[in-house]
Parts: sequence; structure tokens; C-alpha cells
Amino acid sequence: MTLKLFIIACLMVSASGGLIGTPVVRLAPVVPDPQYSFAYDVKDSLTGDFKSQVESRSGGVVRGQYSVIDPDGTKRIVDYTADPINGFNAIVRKAPITKVLAPVVAAPAPIVAAPTFARVAPLVPKPALPVGIPAPVTYRLF
Repeated sequence: MTLKLFIIACLMVSASGGLIGTPVVRLAPVVPDPQYSFAYDVKDSLTGDFKSQVESRSGGVVRGQYSVIDPDGTKRIVDYTADPINGFNAIVRKAPITKVLAPVVAAPAPIVAAPTFARVAPLVPKPALPVGIPAPVTYRLF
């Protein structure tokens, strides 16, 4: 009985490629190398929104810069990098704006008073009064 179990175990090992057959080749996992770059620029004089950004990525390293006009009238410029070793690092600096574009403000609409109309409610006949008493005349205005 032991011999039969040994033979069955040997057949199972050889069938799975453990002793007989080709060696198992394992491939290294494919690591993607992401790459991109983009930029945008917004100049909206109607709302006063002025900003821009430039960014690029090569592998695991991201580099970029963005700028925005702050409410205090300065331009904030942020240069940043990010990588797996150092993480995210940013350098922020402020620069005075050389040419300020004032936002365009629409003139307010003129205020026009709505016409007023007097409405007269229809008269509803009242029940008859006893003879000899004159009926009062009433008018209602809304």
C-alpha cells in the first residue's frame, strides 16, 4: 500500500512539472512609465480671475508651477516637485503685479417703480332692509 501511495505522489509531482519537464520561468512585473505634460492660462477681466498652471510628469517625478492673483493685489507663484523619495515640495513666492486690470462692473439696472392701479371690488347686493330705512351705499377699494 505504501508503494502505491509513493508512486501516485511521484506521478503527481512529475505531472505538475516539479521533477520532469521545463523549468518555470517567472517574468518581472511590467512597471508603467507614465508621462504627460499640460498647461492652461485663464485671463477673465469680467470676473477678475487670472491664473495659470504648467505641469509635467516623467515616471514618478512631477514638476510644475502655478500662479494666481491674490486679493491683496500680489501674484502668488508656486513651484513644486513630487517624487517617491522626497514627497511633495513647494516653494511659494509673491510678486507685485505690474499691470492691474480692473474687473469690469456692469452698470446697475435703473429702478422703475411698478405702476399702481386701484381696483374696485364689485358690489354685492345686500339683503333687503325693512321698509323706511335707506340702504347705505358702500364702496371698497383694494
